[in-house]
Amino acid sequence: MNTKLQFLFLLCCIHITGSAQTQKQDVITNMDAKKAYYSEIAKQLWEEPELGYLEERSAALLQSELSKAGFSIEKGVANIPTAFVASYGSGSPVIAVLGEFDALPGMSQEAVPYQQPRIEGAPGQACGHHLFGTGALAAAIAVKDWLQTTKTSGTIRYYGTPAEEGGSGKVYMVRAGLFNDVDTVLTWHPYNENNSNPSTNLATISGKFRFKGTSAHAAAAPEMGRSALDAVESMNMMVNLLREHTTESTRIHYVITKGGDAPNIVPAEAEVYYVVRHANRDEVKNVWDRIVKAAEGAALGTETNMTYEIIGGTYDKLPNEALAKIMHDNLTLVGGIHYNQNELDFAKAIQKTLSKPEPLDKAEIIQPMAFTYGKASADTADVSWAVPLSQIRTATWVPGTPAHSWQAVAAGGSSIGFKGMMVAAKTLALSAIDLYTSPELLKDIRTEFNQRRGTDFKYEALLGNRQPALDYRK
Repeated sequence: MNTKLQFLFLLCCIHITGSAQTQKQDVITNMDAKKAYYSEIAKQLWEEPELGYLEERSAALLQSELSKAGFSIEKGVANIPTAFVASYGSGSPVIAVLGEFDALPGMSQEAVPYQQPRIEGAPGQACGHHLFGTGALAAAIAVKDWLQTTKTSGTIRYYGTPAEEGGSGKVYMVRAGLFNDVDTVLTWHPYNENNSNPSTNLATISGKFRFKGTSAHAAAAPEMGRSALDAVESMNMMVNLLREHTTESTRIHYVITKGGDAPNIVPAEAEVYYVVRHANRDEVKNVWDRIVKAAEGAALGTETNMTYEIIGGTYDKLPNEALAKIMHDNLTLVGGIHYNQNELDFAKAIQKTLSKPEPLDKAEIIQPMAFTYGKASADTADVSWAVPLSQIRTATWVPGTPAHSWQAVAAGGSSIGFKGMMVAAKTLALSAIDLYTSPELLKDIRTEFNQRRGTDFKYEALLGNRQPALDYRK
């Protein structure tokens, strides 16, 4: 290439780059103008939290907003009434964002920096899924507007994914083939810092063990009773002994969900809810089988009958560094959040309640990209084995705040949460624009995905062929 051609080529590249940056800045400006609007949607989801598979109002609100923005809506996908797919555009590439919206039981909390339930015993958004669902909504609509304005070909999809908290909603959606034609999935999650780390996490199986015995007067005729609660407690004892003989990274959790009605009645029915986690899904299945044997032994020893139901099961997440890098660059471009004085006062008050408070300016910082091994679990992982996926996290909570805490609910209902949500929304939107305008990025992402997944991979859901556990929170 001669010197004149090189100069013209450089000018062309500069023009294209400048144009792309201008478009991105326009998207950011438009999203900033709608911050109050999206904050109000998130606040409505926060004020009316709904448990997994029961999110009728939440799903309807998000569907309504997407429909008004010009998306076509497919409701009730994968045999789940509150699951949906919203689409805009046509052709390739198909870029998807995920939106969660379910709450956690018993986590009701006011948006104040001290513990005060809004409604005693009611659900609460302790994992920030009201922000998750709304932030993804804002991103999807921003991308739709950009596609329309620039007349760019391609499809943007919003996947409304219910019951992440133990219900494995996305697993059924993957199993139904709803992601088969998607090129890339962009997603995010509320957190106490800002990062775009390629990461993996723990696979999991969860289920309920139900025992049936014989009721009797606990004092007048104890010999005639067969206690289902004794069976649950015997099972738990054996599982607790089992912990010594599992691999180091195994996690086992349980809660007794039914233990009887009165102490002077031998309980005829009892139930315990278990979760098993491990980085290797084959080891999860192995430990689960051993727990089933403990349940069988407990039933034999107490002369009760046992049945069990697998409620959920999720894979370990498949990372994608190429996609994470794109998300990281855009997260850096957007930047973290800055507290105003009221937010600073709120955050300092929250800090006093935390066991491990962290510097408040951490909310302003974008962490360096680094591979991480997560200890939690999520049904997002199953999606990552169906299509390349990357997830960012933004500071919607005061630094040092753990998920599933009243402090997370409080910040998530405040302007701190809404600011972090908009950082995520902008990052998702800008990352999607990069993917639409640079096909070579999608090629690199898919190459890494195929290498990590392997040529002989075949998806088999850990929860088997069961239908969605629509009543697991009832």
